[in-house]
Amino acid sequence: MGFLYFMILVCFVKVEGLGVNWGTMATHKLKPEDVVQMLKDNGIQKVKLFDAEQSTMSALAGSGIEVMIAIPNDQLESMNSYKRAKKWVQHNVTRYNFHGGVNIKYVAVGNEPFLKSYNNSFLNTTFPALQNIQNAINEAGYGDTIKATVPLNADVYGSPEDNSVPSAGRFRQDILDQMTQIVKFLSDNKAPFTVNIYPFLSLYGNDNFPIDYAFFDGVTLPIHDNGIDYQNVFDANFDTLVSSLKAAGYGDLPIVVGEVGWPTDGDKNANIGYALRFYNGLLPRLAANKGTPLRPGFIEVYLFGLIDEDAKSIAPGNFERHWGIFRYDGQPKFQMDLSGQGQNKLLVPAQNVKYLPQKWCAFNPDAKDLSKLAENVNYACTFADCTALEYGSSCNGLDANGNVSYAFNAYFQVQNQGDLSCYFQGLASVTTQNISQGECNFTIQITPSSRSSSTDPSLVSVVFLAFLILLVA
Repeated sequence: MGFLYFMILVCFVKVEGLGVNWGTMATHKLKPEDVVQMLKDNGIQKVKLFDAEQSTMSALAGSGIEVMIAIPNDQLESMNSYKRAKKWVQHNVTRYNFHGGVNIKYVAVGNEPFLKSYNNSFLNTTFPALQNIQNAINEAGYGDTIKATVPLNADVYGSPEDNSVPSAGRFRQDILDQMTQIVKFLSDNKAPFTVNIYPFLSLYGNDNFPIDYAFFDGVTLPIHDNGIDYQNVFDANFDTLVSSLKAAGYGDLPIVVGEVGWPTDGDKNANIGYALRFYNGLLPRLAANKGTPLRPGFIEVYLFGLIDEDAKSIAPGNFERHWGIFRYDGQPKFQMDLSGQGQNKLLVPAQNVKYLPQKWCAFNPDAKDLSKLAENVNYACTFADCTALEYGSSCNGLDANGNVSYAFNAYFQVQNQGDLSCYFQGLASVTTQNISQGECNFTIQITPSSRSSSTDPSLVSVVFLAFLILLVA
């Protein structure tokens, strides 16, 4: 009887309401209905989107999955018009709010709009957009159940350099007025503060950062702060926000972690081993409702991300295209346990995925004129994802010919293996032999559907022909 009780208890120890971020910046997208089925098969109950695209929303209708839809940053200025905000709510909220529709819980107004790298581009438009969207939601009669929030990067707060501990957390001085207005408005509307926390970024570009502090399995030199020993950057970062909110007069404001995760390629610290170590530390903590020293208890969390996105901007780093716990084709990258019980097993993959034929594009070793090789490789990597070739990445160990073949094949697959896409002025040829090497996978893309390819192959083929003419000229 005791054993049975223990087993029943274990079944209820899980990460309640765990969410994921579903980004769609890919050249070949899985069908939205297949992704939704994958979410359901893996027991994922919440999803955060970066827009409110119709095919995605239609696929989510009737699923019961809680959804955070989003307004991109480039639309924030237009949302400063209340009339336009009302129309946006009518088109993206009211339209799906019916029995068997989409279970919308949040509207994300922008995405990290106060990043320092944006140079204040959205400084004066974010708060008015937040006001108008929430007020339009309220006017439509959904204000009790749907809340507008602003997903913000952790760089909106910090500790003064002379006292870098969580209890000294304060909002940045240059955005203090805007942050104070936003926090008050969120509190007035019983909406949460949404923050994106990335321990990986503490390591990225900082070789002196203590690597163990990015994970959850203990450190030799914790940060001491008013009797609290901080063992990991997640807790310290989260509690720096708690202190910042308290200093602003809203210490009890609910907090949602909109993004947290670990990439698996594109950097020396982005790999499957570290990703698994990170999730094996994070998920059991979430399942146990441990919280942080200043906010013990349940934390609402959205993992970042669900699926790799080979068309994302790599301006922040090559790792940007490799955050998924699933590969581009919906296949799990590694064993993990979303329940947080430490019983790692493969996640349930996307079903009915169809691939292009087993063909690859390889460097032609018999090519005579190599004078245009660099230009052709550069062209291939302009229109395809070559981030796995970078230092510390999964294909970093290829020889020169292997690097060329990887670039040519990446372009060949993005172009749906089109006849002209494996020529490169006689430098490449098609092969039916898998040219993958070791851990470096030479991808075969999935079959595109009418909604799956973000790049028009015919258009790029025209660009490619123009490129060849320029090279010959």
